[in-house]
Amino acid sequence: MNWPRMLDALSRIPHDLSIHILMVVIALAISIAISIPVGVLLTRPRYKKWGIVVMNILNVCQSFPGMAIIALAMPILGLGLKPAITALIIQALLPIARNTIAGLNGVDPGIKEAAKGMGMTPKRVLTEVEVPLAMPVILAGIRTSAVLVVSMGTLAAYIGGGGLGDLIIAGLNMLWVEFLLVGAGFGALLAIAFDRGLRYVEDRLTPPGFSSI
Repeated sequence: MNWPRMLDALSRIPHDLSIHILMVVIALAISIAISIPVGVLLTRPRYKKWGIVVMNILNVCQSFPGMAIIALAMPILGLGLKPAITALIIQALLPIARNTIAGLNGVDPGIKEAAKGMGMTPKRVLTEVEVPLAMPVILAGIRTSAVLVVSMGTLAAYIGGGGLGDLIIAGLNMLWVEFLLVGAGFGALLAIAFDRGLRYVEDRLTPPGFSSI
C-alpha cells in the first residue's frame, strides 16, 4: 500500500464526492418529478390503457447499458454533467414509476369506496388515502433508483462529468489500487447512506399499522 498515494486520493474526495452527490440529487429529483405523476396517471381509469405502452418504453430504456445512454446523449448535450445527468434520469425512471403503479393499485378498493362514501372527491381520495397508503411502496422504488443512480454515476467521469468515477478511472489507467479503493469505497458508502436515509423517511411516512418494504 502506497500511503502518500492513498492520502492523495483521500484529498480529492471532498471535491469528487460533492460533484457525485450533486449529480445524484438532481437526477433523482427530476426522476421523481416525472415518474410519480406518470405512475398516478396510469392508475386512473382514463389513462390505464396507456400503462403497458409507457412501461414497455421505460423497460426498454432500463435495458440499455448506462454507458450506451451516455454515449447517445453526448453528441446532443456535449461533455460534462448534462449528458451524465440525462443518462441517470433515464435509468432511474422505471423503478419509481413501477412502484408508484404497484403501490396505488395495491390499495384496498374497500378503503377507497369507504372514503368516497364519506363524501371525498376523487382528488381527495387520491391525495389523502391512496398516496399515503402507497407511499411505502413508492419510497422503496425511490430507494432502488437512488442506489442505481449512485453506482451508475461513476460512468460520468468518462465524458468529463466528474464525481467519484474520476478516482476509479485514474486508478484503472495507472494501476493505482489506492485510487480504486477510495473511489469504489466512498461510492459504496454513498449508496448505503442514500438507502438508509430514504429508509428512515419511508419509516416515518408509513401509516401506522402498515409495514414498510
